[in-house]
Amino acid sequence: MVLLIDTTTGENLDRIVRIFARFTTVGYVAYSVMLVGSVIAWSDRTAPWWTPVAVVLAFGTGLVPGVLSFRDDVRAVRWSGAVAASAFLVVVASFPFVWNGTGVPMGDGVWFASFPGLASIAAVIAWPARVAFAHMVIGCVAVQMINVWVRDGATLFDLVPETGFAVMFCSLFVGGSVMALRTGRVLDTTTAQTHAVAEAAASQRGRMVERERFDALTHDSVMATLLVASRSASTDEISALAKATLTELDDIRAGVRTDRPFTVDEAVVHLRAAAADANVRAEFVVRSFDADGKMPADAVWALGAAVSEALRNTVRHAGPAPTSRVEVTGEVGRMTIRVSDDGVGFDPTAVASHRLGVAVSIRGRMESLPGGEADVVSRVGHGTTVTLTWRDDIEGG
Repeated sequence: MVLLIDTTTGENLDRIVRIFARFTTVGYVAYSVMLVGSVIAWSDRTAPWWTPVAVVLAFGTGLVPGVLSFRDDVRAVRWSGAVAASAFLVVVASFPFVWNGTGVPMGDGVWFASFPGLASIAAVIAWPARVAFAHMVIGCVAVQMINVWVRDGATLFDLVPETGFAVMFCSLFVGGSVMALRTGRVLDTTTAQTHAVAEAAASQRGRMVERERFDALTHDSVMATLLVASRSASTDEISALAKATLTELDDIRAGVRTDRPFTVDEAVVHLRAAAADANVRAEFVVRSFDADGKMPADAVWALGAAVSEALRNTVRHAGPAPTSRVEVTGEVGRMTIRVSDDGVGFDPTAVASHRLGVAVSIRGRMESLPGGEADVVSRVGHGTTVTLTWRDDIEGG
């Protein structure tokens, strides 16, 4: 006989298969105890060798699935279920060849007619539902035909109600087992689909974040270098800006950027370096500060990049030789940075939509940071002030 094993697998399905394997084994143990008397009585009506072999096939194979259910690999459980289900049919099919013709009274019957449904539950463990139901129908019909055959005075008219009752009774348990395993499959499928959707969303979000990061880099560094070069600035200035841009690109490629939290002192050093890279003449002032805390790396990187962009805007747009100033004020779970200049200023409402410096590199960058905020105040002839704020959501409530 070819054993077609249902190889569908999943964490929830495997757990249910193990539960039903143990349930099936307990059932076989219970029936073996209850049917001892009937088995002994029938041993005189069959060939002497058949009863021991039939007991091993019918009951012994049914003990294996429960034992194997404690192993990690559930495939062995499925195979043992297939063996137990097949062994029951072998016992039923072999009976007509070993019976000696001694009948039993009406109301009595062969001992293996008591548990065709249990063998079919073993089939549910191993095979698809349609095969398990076919096994149940074949088993129920076969054992009832044998019962009618061995009973004294029984007729074929007794076969229909006996078979109908057996099929309906066993269908309750086999159908319940099929639905339980189907629930496990549905749960596994739903879990897998949920994980796939979450991974796809995370991947898409990651691509968006990376795209925004490179968009900001392109504007902040690459375009700034080209703009300075197009204005015929000094060779030293162009060289320094180009070198800083290439260094940043190399750091990204080499994975220098770290997600390790910054101490407050490290954060101030990073901000000072970011300000100096963008405008070496800018004054950098640290106000009252609590040096005991730590800041997330994302917050420090975002603040440093926004400070650099604000100072670069001053160099490019604030007019000849403006005075720039960076003030850093901090307390536990909060940092405020004011980047100001006394340049020509501008009207924020008149900035064209395609100019992305303030919108993307400052406001967009800070708004995408948890607890981040950016405010730009400027007026023609009165300079510009960019206020960057980061607040720890946990500390801030």
